Amino acid sequence: MSEDEIRKITFDAVQELGERATPEAVKDVVRKKVEILSGGDYSFKQGEISSGKVILTSFGLNKPGIVAAVTKALGESNCDIQDLSQKIMGDFFTMIMIIDISTSPKDLKEIQQEMARVAEELKIKIYLQHEDVFRYMHRI
Repeated sequence: MSEDEIRKITFDAVQELGERATPEAVKDVVRKKVEILSGGDYSFKQGEISSGKVILTSFGLNKPGIVAAVTKALGESNCDIQDLSQKIMGDFFTMIMIIDISTSPKDLKEIQQEMARVAEELKIKIYLQHEDVFRYMHRI
């Protein structure tokens, strides 16, 4: 099976799952479809397993402590911030982070819930998506 075929199956899986598209759910759907098409069990090779990287996007009205609150929560979850970009535009801020959660004892869903709590406290929006989901959603 070609990489393009697997990419298309993955994209279809992300669309099919919608908001339920976690890395594990996407991987399960893709594995099942590949098994059906190839006629047998399929296990992902070492290089095919997705990374532990997630993309955090955040925006809202600017006020002191936003970056501190987000990074504190990520640090307490033992997440590694690998890149961060922040921009202030008038009264608004935007922030994008690339985060490695592979060393965290929490799974993606738990970290998403923690970020939702921080967002609610600060009255901002925070979205956390697995890198693979982010890539496939923005590929078109």
